[in-house]
Amino acid sequence: MLSGKRILLIVTGGIAAYKTPDLVRRLKERGAAVRCVLTAGGAQFVTPLALGAVSGDKVYQDLFDLTDEQEMGHIQLSRDADLLLVAPASADVMAKMAGGLASDLATTALLATDKPVLIAPAMNVRMWEHAATQANLETLKSRGVGVIGPDDGDMACGEFGPGRMTEPLDIVQAVIDFFSRGRPLAGKHALVTSGPTHEPIDPVRYIANRSSGKQGHAIASALAALGARVTLVTGPVALTDPAGVATVHVETARDMLAACTEALPADIAVCAAAVADWRTADAAPEKMKKDGKALPSLSLAENPDILAALSTGGDKRPALVVGFAAETEKVIDHARAKLAKKGCDWICANDVSPETGTFGGDSNRVHLVTGDGVEDWPQSSKARVAETLAQRIADHFAAAAQSVDQTSE
Repeated sequence: MLSGKRILLIVTGGIAAYKTPDLVRRLKERGAAVRCVLTAGGAQFVTPLALGAVSGDKVYQDLFDLTDEQEMGHIQLSRDADLLLVAPASADVMAKMAGGLASDLATTALLATDKPVLIAPAMNVRMWEHAATQANLETLKSRGVGVIGPDDGDMACGEFGPGRMTEPLDIVQAVIDFFSRGRPLAGKHALVTSGPTHEPIDPVRYIANRSSGKQGHAIASALAALGARVTLVTGPVALTDPAGVATVHVETARDMLAACTEALPADIAVCAAAVADWRTADAAPEKMKKDGKALPSLSLAENPDILAALSTGGDKRPALVVGFAAETEKVIDHARAKLAKKGCDWICANDVSPETGTFGGDSNRVHLVTGDGVEDWPQSSKARVAETLAQRIADHFAAAAQSVDQTSE
């Protein structure tokens, strides 16, 4: 079931770490090769000797062990695996992962990896339910990190509730499911745009909008999780590049169009970026100063329409082009008009009025507008919206392939 699969198991601090030798044994029984990284906290509950005995491999602990760096550098260690599994995943390591910290071998390997990551959280119920942990969880999900559990149950601290690490056999089944569920978008190239664009007024000022890039980045991660090769073209955002995604950073709308054109051909294009509609026709070469006499005037020019350009790209047009319509009123009506005007296949319409908290927030409510009608998706996290859209895209290509097969018969 897991024959030939290479798993890097990262064991962090928590009483549930005592279960990891059994987890390693169960994974190996199913054919996996397991290599372990043990944190200082994890070593308080399970020994390197125990993990090394059941894994049949060296247990790695120290980021600054020069011998290890010669034999197996931390970057290579993270990339020699098919999957990184963090079990137990403590609240501390989840926070470090969400913050992009690299303070020890475990977190450095997680930050350096280009492979999928699964975590099995384990902590006190109050820690699990804390707003900070839940926010970190959503951040990790938005980057494509898979989550196993946690389960409800009695805790070592005497409390009962969610936070107990999923049992080893169930974790093994989750790993098997991960490898066997298929990657329906394998062989497809997806182009995703994300974030705002910044259009300079002078060297220190610019025209922009409130887009955080959270939805676009989550979509890139979700498509990659389904097997697509993803190119993410993003404007300026305060987000970590998604793992396993080729990310191109740009500033202006013209830069974004050039990067998108360079990334073609693609099978899928998802234009989630909130591109500025206008730019200054002539940005000032030096910082503009107040002279107390007259207000400066800005001459505006229209920016290129990236969604329309990709939708009408002739031979290089992606097979499926998805746009976003960020509206503040008449959301569905404007989305239908945009679908007809731009020539794309689908529009994801959402209400970004200030009271919705969509711009910069962690949740979204999307209406998928297509030639067949409107699908109203429930309010959910941006990670969940991304997963739903990615699966909808996979279903679209599966249906198209089935149609071709039936026609050829």
